[in-house]
Amino acid sequence: MTLRDIAVNNLRRRKMRAIFVLAGLLIGVTTVVTLLTLVNAMKNDINHKLEMYGANILIVPKTENLSLTYGGLSLGGVSFEMQEIREEELEKIRDIKNAANVAAVGPMVLGPVNVKDQRVLLAGVDFQMFQVLRPWWNVKGKIPEGDEDVILGAEAAHVLGLTLDDRFTINGRELEVSGIIEATGSQDDGLMFAPLSVAQSLLGKEGRISMAEVAALCSGCPIEEMVRQISEILPGANVMGIQQVVKGRMETLNHFQKFSYGVSALVLFLGSLMVLVTMMGSVRERTMEIGIFRAMGFRRSHVMRIIFFEAGIIAGVAGILGYALGYTATRILIPFFTENHQGHGVAIPFDPIMAGIAFVLAISIGLSASIYPALLASRLDPNEALRAL
Repeated sequence: MTLRDIAVNNLRRRKMRAIFVLAGLLIGVTTVVTLLTLVNAMKNDINHKLEMYGANILIVPKTENLSLTYGGLSLGGVSFEMQEIREEELEKIRDIKNAANVAAVGPMVLGPVNVKDQRVLLAGVDFQMFQVLRPWWNVKGKIPEGDEDVILGAEAAHVLGLTLDDRFTINGRELEVSGIIEATGSQDDGLMFAPLSVAQSLLGKEGRISMAEVAALCSGCPIEEMVRQISEILPGANVMGIQQVVKGRMETLNHFQKFSYGVSALVLFLGSLMVLVTMMGSVRERTMEIGIFRAMGFRRSHVMRIIFFEAGIIAGVAGILGYALGYTATRILIPFFTENHQGHGVAIPFDPIMAGIAFVLAISIGLSASIYPALLASRLDPNEALRAL
């Protein structure tokens, strides 16, 4: 019979103690895996949204005139009577050092127009680019394909009394409603959107834009550096990064990650104490058994290896089950920590690195907590153990 066989038989005879040790390690490993996987999944979710949703750089003309807010963002001083940015100047953005990080540049011209005796803000945009800049739009109908098509925000359509396929005129030009944007909760709800060239013509601003939005391609893009580069090539414009909300949320996640490290360390410490106390109790119960082993010629190292085998088997099982339970718990919890409560779009793939860390962590804690009980067992005097018989 090998030392490994002796260890396995000991675990079989003392199932409750083995289960108690397993539970201590399992709770610790599961907690660590759940917290770390949850934080990583939330970070990946935010990074994905930063990469794919909306602009994170705004370009507006320099002015000290009337201010305007758009979508809850202060754009500085913007006056529709002022000299806007020349549309062709935006082409220079393709020549900046970080041009590869630019996913979309969306020029926009803004101006008030009269529709059915109502004053409405007309926005001329590049609809192809706005599919990147406004992917959250839900359009009932279709995106404008011709020069006569426009789409309306939900509030603008309600106020103007227009529905799909309705026709109306602006400055003598007949237009048709090809789509209506479902309510977004932003200033887009009150706007009318037309192709950029059409709006420029209606507003008498050919070749000029009121502002531009830029979407960077990656979450780790140097936004501040890109703002500086664009400012250098567009000296007549104010260039601003709008990452405050994302940065704030990422900082909150970083604090949560540090908190998770602290909680994980505490839980693992408690788990190691459970292993230590349980293994020490097991050694004291087996004084006679260990004494017989020593009398039969077992060395101290043999006795220690038996204890380590027992702890290693339990710890290995705890590492495997701990990752599986932590992974499952993360999949259950992630919908409550992201904006999409259905959990769609938040990928939580199998992470072999995290699985390896969980296994190694469980083994390390199990063996470390068993060092003292193993030394205690190896130092038992076989004579005293045999006298106890």
